[in-house]
Amino acid sequence: MDLPEASTIWLDGALVPWQEARIHVLTHGLHYGTGVLEGTRVFETADGPAVFRLPEHLGRLDRSARMLRMELPYGVDELAKATVDLVRANGHRSCYLRHFAFLGYGAMGLDMRFSPTTTAIASWEWRSQLPEGGGGIRVRTSSWRRNDPNAVPPAAKATGPYLNSVLARREATDAGYDEALLLGADGSVSECTGENVFAVRGGVLRTPPASAGALEGITQDTVLALAEGLGVPVRVEALLRSDLYAADEVFVCGTAAGVVPVRSLDDRELPAAPGPLTARLREAYAAAVSGADPRYRHWLTPVG
Repeated sequence: MDLPEASTIWLDGALVPWQEARIHVLTHGLHYGTGVLEGTRVFETADGPAVFRLPEHLGRLDRSARMLRMELPYGVDELAKATVDLVRANGHRSCYLRHFAFLGYGAMGLDMRFSPTTTAIASWEWRSQLPEGGGGIRVRTSSWRRNDPNAVPPAAKATGPYLNSVLARREATDAGYDEALLLGADGSVSECTGENVFAVRGGVLRTPPASAGALEGITQDTVLALAEGLGVPVRVEALLRSDLYAADEVFVCGTAAGVVPVRSLDDRELPAAPGPLTARLREAYAAAVSGADPRYRHWLTPVG
């Protein structure tokens, strides 16, 4: 799949042409996975384009860097301004944003103290990263387990651990599925390769905790808030694979995917895809990101 190029990328404080945003082949993060990232989205609203939950994304980027003991050269406010400047410069009405900080060229070896931090923001117009048609996606439980929380911290959205997701996604797509479900070290449900998992049973919405190896997703948090706004009881608790098999509805959510229903897991068809609660949450999510629901406009940063 070709990446749709924009005109510029923000790199270490300056807007540079897309094709000139380059790094050295001996960049530390390229060899050792020493980087942190965020995926963020810009949505078109009646008042123009707006970045969805930008402070939360940049706050997590900062926390992730601190967990890896990386020093970000730019503060959250500086990165927020740079984000808006980039979207304006590229003329996007809606787009995907990648915030990225990594250890750059300067030293090799596992000692990370002597490599400077490079910071970049890119934007491009990207479709959903999971199929949207056909009444939901087909998911398979991966033979790969999610990284143990005591091996790498799931609260840090770091680049290196994503190899775990890459391997699981390739295994699933090679077998004809759309996505992979990863289990934690203890066999409980963790998350999918790029999305958090939700199950509905008896009108209760449930999702695994970070202790299962799942990222504390911002879209996950959004869905929980929307559910509470709809009066839906929610629980963040451990789930077994059989809990998903027995669910009335299952869906996944993430910045790049949105809210996507699951129609089958391990070739077990689910009763409804999308189910009634999934459909309500998809509608609520669409209203929130577009600014149509005034209760959630504080989540939007106007590009102007």
